[in-house]
Amino acid sequence: MARNTYGGTDRVRWGVIGLGWFGEIHADTLAGMPGIELAALCTRRAERLNELADRYGARGRYTDYKDLLADPSVDVVSITTHVHDHRQIAVDALQAGKHVLLEKPMAAAVEDCERIVEAARQSEARFMVGHICRFDPRVALAKQAIDEGRLGRIVSMHARRNLSKAIGEANLDKISALLGDGIHDADLMLWFSGAAPLSVYAQEVHPGRCKYADGAWAMIRFDSGAVGVVETIWHLPNSTPFAIDARMEIIGTEGALYIDCGQTGLEIHGSEGPRTPDTMYWPIVFGERFGALRAELRYFADCIVEGKRPDRITPEESRDVVGLIAAAARSSETGEVVRL
Repeated sequence: MARNTYGGTDRVRWGVIGLGWFGEIHADTLAGMPGIELAALCTRRAERLNELADRYGARGRYTDYKDLLADPSVDVVSITTHVHDHRQIAVDALQAGKHVLLEKPMAAAVEDCERIVEAARQSEARFMVGHICRFDPRVALAKQAIDEGRLGRIVSMHARRNLSKAIGEANLDKISALLGDGIHDADLMLWFSGAAPLSVYAQEVHPGRCKYADGAWAMIRFDSGAVGVVETIWHLPNSTPFAIDARMEIIGTEGALYIDCGQTGLEIHGSEGPRTPDTMYWPIVFGERFGALRAELRYFADCIVEGKRPDRITPEESRDVVGLIAAAARSSETGEVVRL
C-alpha cells in the first residue's frame, strides 16, 4: 500500500469489478474518501469503463477482471457484479492476494459460498461480504440494545422490506426479491438473535412478467424458540413516496424495539408528488457520498490498514444466510416446511 498522511496510515488502493448501478455507487463513494485511492475499474463494456474512469480519475482500466487482479498497484477490490459471477471472481481475487469486499449475497448457491469461504480461509487477504444493514446506525443501536439484555430473550421478529414495481422490473430478471432483499432481514434476525434456524416455510408471489418472483413471505423457527417473518415485495406502486419501505419489530420477554428505515426524516413535495429520498444508505450531500455504505467501506479499509480480520460479519455468517434463503426458496417451490 502507498503511503500518505491520512491519519499517519496507509492509502488503500482500490479497484471496482463490475460497473452497473451499484458498482458506480461504490466507485463514487470510494473516490471521495480520504485515505483511499480509486486505482482501477473493470467492466466488459469499454464505453462505460472509459466514462467512469474519466469521471473519477481511475488510472487502471480493464475489460477483463483477471487483468485487474494482475495489477500490483491494486490492494483491494469491490466485487459488484451479477451474483452468479461472484464465486469465480472472489476466489480468483483471493488467490491473487487481493483483499476482497464482495457485495451481498455472497453467491447464488450454498456450494458456491463454501468455495469462497474456503478460499478466504486459505488466503492472508482480508475478506468481507457487504451486508450494508449491519452498518446502519439504527440497526447497530438495536443490536447493541439486544446485546445489553434490554429485551430479554427474543421471542418474535417481523421485518418488511418492500420496493416499487419500477425497481422490481429493473432487477427481477437477475435475482428474486427474496434473495435480493429478503436476505438483509434474514441476516439481521440471525445477528440479533444469535440463534440457528431450524425450519422455514415460505410462499412467493409472481404478479410481474420478469424471470424471478416479485415477492415472498418466509416464516422461520429458530433453535432459541423464537419465530421470525421476512416480508419482501418488489411490487409497490411507482407512486409510492418511499425509496424503500423497510421496518422491523423485535419482541422479547422483557421488552420490544422497532426499527423504521422507511421514514428517512425528509419529505420533499414537488410536482411529481411527495418523495422521501435516501438519507442513510448512500445519499449525495453537496456532491459527496455519505451513509452506511461509506461506513462499511471505511470499516473494511481500516481492517486492511490495521491488519485485522473483519468481524462485523464473518464469511460463515454470510454463507449461512444464503443457506437459509435457499431453503426458503425450496419451501416456496414445494409448498412444504424445509428443515435445516
